[in-house]
Amino acid sequence: MSNSRFKSKLSQEEINKNFEDTDFFEGVMSGLEEARAYEKGAARLATYARKRSLPDVDSVQLRRDLCMTQKDFAIVLGVSTRTVEAWETGRSTPTPTAKKLMYLISLDHSLVKKLLKPA
Repeated sequence: MSNSRFKSKLSQEEINKNFEDTDFFEGVMSGLEEARAYEKGAARLATYARKRSLPDVDSVQLRRDLCMTQKDFAIVLGVSTRTVEAWETGRSTPTPTAKKLMYLISLDHSLVKKLLKPA
């Protein structure tokens, strides 16, 4: 495992910036405190996700860069065509999961083919 290397298109500065406001020790300690409280019956399991900053991705531009229709783009993302229309007209915003998926696709367009393959 010592020979494992993580490859990224991000520069070291960009990676550092993504984590500059993250206190990993605080996150671990908070999780341990929640687990101890739950074990003692003093708390319920948290059903929320910790807020993280999400990259801004222009869904219209990404769809156009991929040369896709709204219908095809919706299929790739696992949402309805109406949902994509709502994002593009500003009636709604993508969910955090959709934002992350669009961000990953924007970094690597080949993911579209992988997402369309049957399981």
